[in-house]
Amino acid sequence: MFLVFAGAVGYYIFQQRQQMSQLEQQFELDKEDLADEYNQLSLQYEGYKFETSNDSLVAKLEQEQVKVQRLMEELRTVKATNATRVNELKKELVTLRTIMRGYVQEIDSLNRVNQQLEEENRKVSQQYRQATQTIHQITQEKTALSERVNLASKLDAGNISVTGITDKNKSTNKIRNMDQLAIRFTINKNITASTGMKTVYIRIQKPDGDLLVKSYANTFVYENKEINYSSKRVIEYTGEETYVQIYWKIEEFLSSGNYRVDIFADSNLIGSKEFIL
Repeated sequence: MFLVFAGAVGYYIFQQRQQMSQLEQQFELDKEDLADEYNQLSLQYEGYKFETSNDSLVAKLEQEQVKVQRLMEELRTVKATNATRVNELKKELVTLRTIMRGYVQEIDSLNRVNQQLEEENRKVSQQYRQATQTIHQITQEKTALSERVNLASKLDAGNISVTGITDKNKSTNKIRNMDQLAIRFTINKNITASTGMKTVYIRIQKPDGDLLVKSYANTFVYENKEINYSSKRVIEYTGEETYVQIYWKIEEFLSSGNYRVDIFADSNLIGSKEFIL
């Protein structure tokens, strides 16, 4: 009797796991379909920019297209099992389509009012067909498109270096003489990124995989999770290249080996660097 019960429990667990696996696969398919819809909407915005010669309207279309691309990047990084956020992005897509239909109506109205604009529209139609072919080729180059979306949505840190500093503010390669670690980098120029005051976080990982932290209460949000950080700094980002220094005061034993520093801003991982102490 016990064996029969155990077998039934095992079969139930197996069925539950199989159902979970199928659900996860469906989540991934739904996310891919949503990504295709966002991509198609972005292409439509690109095309409609060729439908009018009104500079003000073109600027609005470009602004909406950038918004679509930012949501595409968020969709790319969000986990498929995060049903709440995926559903929110679906609703965002409906709103964006409604906005686009309003712009399409505005374009049609302008074209009807002015015969000259109708002539201009016929000439632009050929350009639009050519642009559509070009856009189709671009969509096949996933890596290039991904880089384009990244530039439109998040910051990027470069020239990352980590230096040991003595208590007399001199550089040193000897761990026993180090008082601080100086993490230096630049946040690259990005005219499409949001500007203003930003909090930059760093996570320093030791050779054994542990994180250097002063307090486990020091957390920030990344991929919808609260994770710890080693140190942080508030900067003002203007869209131009910005130099940043963040320090870690050494108050614990550090062994020699391979370390890693990860840099975050706007809830995105913007740079990483492995270094040796």
